[in-house]
Amino acid sequence: MNVEKSETISIIIPIYNSEAYIARCLDSILAQTYPAFEVLCIDDGSTDESGKLCDAYREKDDRIRVYHMENRG
Repeated sequence: MNVEKSETISIIIPIYNSEAYIARCLDSILAQTYPAFEVLCIDDGSTDESGKLCDAYREKDDRIRVYHMENRG
């Protein structure tokens, strides 16, 4: 599939204490056949391991970006 840069889509995942679900979510996205996407994981001050799991996925795939912030409710 020949995909131009302008056809890249962004997938935004808001994260707050989603440790039990985040791996399944990211694995599902990464298994897609459409290659031109970026994943923006927005960690809203999780107190579990959600942020660390997202960081681990970021290390494996450069289409994943992780943003950590203090909880804003």
